[in-house]
Amino acid sequence: MPREMREQQIIDVGVRVFAKRGYHAASVDEIAELAGISKPMVYLYLDSKEGLFLACLRREAGRLVGAFQEAARGAGAAPELRLHAGLSAFFAFVAEHRDSWVVQHRQASELSEAIAAAVADARRAIMAEVAGLISDGISDSGRGSQLGDGDADFVAHALVGAADSLTDWMERNPGQSPEGITLRLMNMVWVGMRDVLDGEVWAP
Repeated sequence: MPREMREQQIIDVGVRVFAKRGYHAASVDEIAELAGISKPMVYLYLDSKEGLFLACLRREAGRLVGAFQEAARGAGAAPELRLHAGLSAFFAFVAEHRDSWVVQHRQASELSEAIAAAVADARRAIMAEVAGLISDGISDSGRGSQLGDGDADFVAHALVGAADSLTDWMERNPGQSPEGITLRLMNMVWVGMRDVLDGEVWAP
């Protein structure tokens, strides 16, 4: 089997085992056995347990960011339609690839600096996509003087944070569809931003 295919096979198994057992409890022995190779072969391909986890994290984060980007690009010119498509793809990915999301969202933040840096890189990629779409929406509104890049960054952080949190809510509410969750989030965030652009501001 070519090296690249063998690495992907090891990573496939690694994602499942890390998601099921957690980083600390997962063993390279089990991953090697399930992959049908020897333990030294895992180390030969991926250096260490941390190296294997990093490979799992980077591949899965890349798949998630790619799903968001591809959906957003194919949704037309309107920023809100691109944001809706990207968020819908995000929630669909999480629903369809739960092990992947468990590795990215629940475990990685507790581990080494290298792993935390990989998580931060993936988060920045999603944040940049969302902030760009928010900024485009502000520009398209013709009211760019009221809200600027700082506001777009603020909304992007709030939106991505909400999306992260809603993935746990999805697990507790399995009857909710990714599309339904996306629509509810868009109504809260995009409609709210549109109201601010129209001059409606809440104050105590």
